[in-house]
Amino acid sequence: MNTFDRVVMGGLLLFAVSSAFAAEGQKVFSQGGQNPAAMACMSCHGPDGMGMAAAGFPRLAGLPAAYLSKQLNDFRNGSRKNPIMEPLAKALSDDEITAVTTLLAARPAPPAGDLRRQQMASDPVEALALYGDWSRQIPGCVQCHGPGGGGLGQHFPPLAHQPASYLSAQLNAWRDGSRQNDPDQLMAGVAKAMTDAEVKAIAAYFASAASQEGK
Repeated sequence: MNTFDRVVMGGLLLFAVSSAFAAEGQKVFSQGGQNPAAMACMSCHGPDGMGMAAAGFPRLAGLPAAYLSKQLNDFRNGSRKNPIMEPLAKALSDDEITAVTTLLAARPAPPAGDLRRQQMASDPVEALALYGDWSRQIPGCVQCHGPGGGGLGQHFPPLAHQPASYLSAQLNAWRDGSRQNDPDQLMAGVAKAMTDAEVKAIAAYFASAASQEGK
């Protein structure tokens, strides 16, 4: 076999492996894993992975694969609690987690807008989102979660276009200690410093696409 043939064969093999990997991710997402306890992701998170706001199920589409993998592994080892996700994650194999998180990360996400700390806030809720309140050791949400709350790297997931009920539930979980899997317990401190009204308001703010557009 000459060099050209080896390159072609290598390319075909890589394509076949990539195709099989993508198919595995799609299968887990739309049908579930090999273990019957690993239900299809789309049954709760929607056929496009954009979540189900009415039920409080979050968007997964466009989130970093590393972040999604960490959350699934945290559900598996019990460092993040959820009665639905814990048994589901435990039923997924390592390969299935890698395949489905890679698939979801590649899916398009809605634009988060361009809200930045440098601009003027129009109301107290937006001021909290942009600048925080350092007198209570609360950084601005966009400082860690990126412009418009669109996410930043694998440790700071998007807030924009997530259901308000989901965002509120996570903030309250950090407040009461039932969620503890954030880096250096940063979110626990932030959430505990917020009032009930601020939790509801900031969750509604980032859930609303209108608040992120045209600013």
